Amino acid sequence: MKTTPLKGMKDILPREQRIRDYVQGEILRVYRAAGFERITTPIMEDLENLDKSDGGDNLNLIFKVLKRGEKLEKAIAAGSEKDLADMGLRYDLTLPLSRYYAANREALPSPFKVIQTDRVYRAERPQKGRLREFVQCDIDILGDESANAEIELIDVTARALLAIGFSDFTVQINDRRLLRAMLEHFGFEKQTLDTVCVTFDKLDKIGPQGVENELNEKEMPPQAVAALKAFLEKGAFRLEDVAAVCADKTLAETLARVIETVKTLSKGKYAIEYTPSLVRGQGYYTGMVFEVSCAGFPGAVAGGGRYDEMVGKFIGQKVPAVGFSIGFERICSILLDNGYEVPDEKKSLALLYRPDADFADVLEKAQHLRAEYRVTVLAAAKKTGRQLDRLQQAGCSAVCFYEKFPEIKMLEVKQ
Repeated sequence: MKTTPLKGMKDILPREQRIRDYVQGEILRVYRAAGFERITTPIMEDLENLDKSDGGDNLNLIFKVLKRGEKLEKAIAAGSEKDLADMGLRYDLTLPLSRYYAANREALPSPFKVIQTDRVYRAERPQKGRLREFVQCDIDILGDESANAEIELIDVTARALLAIGFSDFTVQINDRRLLRAMLEHFGFEKQTLDTVCVTFDKLDKIGPQGVENELNEKEMPPQAVAALKAFLEKGAFRLEDVAAVCADKTLAETLARVIETVKTLSKGKYAIEYTPSLVRGQGYYTGMVFEVSCAGFPGAVAGGGRYDEMVGKFIGQKVPAVGFSIGFERICSILLDNGYEVPDEKKSLALLYRPDADFADVLEKAQHLRAEYRVTVLAAAKKTGRQLDRLQQAGCSAVCFYEKFPEIKMLEVKQ
């Protein structure tokens, strides 16, 4: 039998797990202090719900679960591949939350401020920082159509990142409605805006000329492409520049208010900036979108946006909703790569005893030591040299032999 985990999944050793527990605990502490309540949903959802969730490229990454028993036999006999599965593992926490809210909304407060910290699954090609099973830490506000929801989510998420030791990060923000209005002004047809936005999202990587080339390859209207390129070639453009070419000025005004309010709340501890090329991938976003980037680290460590139409797929009426997700795996990877240690954590100590020791007394002495250490009680090996070496490798800081209590021997931890 194989001892390695499945491809794209990982075993977590105790030292890393302690850090993960601490980080998740701090995030939860900040979330709960802000009045958010935690819920849990099943890891599997009805496949029809997943398929109709507007999850963008993630719909191609669903782990599907085969039907069982007689239903599976009938599907195989019918020769219809698409009818073999009826459930799938969730690829994010937004679709399950939307279903949960639709089913329980009469029993929930409005607005509903909710926490989800749980595992999700995507059947994608594994690589560094991208697993098939990973943890997301989400907060969402459902039932508040005002931009105050976005402001609060940004503020609380930033506080959580600061609490676990992140600094020098930037919240990037845009409004997809504003971006789409700008593109329509330049002459792109409404039904092509999704694919145009996919290209525009690459602006930072491929530049104005690359955007023009890709849009021409997609056979977009030449006049619209030329108008967009001319606008981009003016260099870095401000929110006011985009607002000037859009008929509805309120979108830009609201976005500007969010930015200014968050700047006030940040007190200089982090930055927020308008990023006109920020699109984000999921198709369910309907308004503002945001990401958090950290100096010196590629990619985003958090992201989210407004998704006012998702709950309506279940109940047939619009429910305003907005969420912000911390990329838990990415931030833990960054912290581990930088030698992160849990702040103020008690050192670990092993209390070793011989077979003839009074075990009740051993446990009492261990409890006495726990005032200053995290104590594990272990039977001493006949030759303790190798045992001590293994304890050091596991991160143990000290050892105490029951016979020599309370004498403590410090160990040099081997990483």
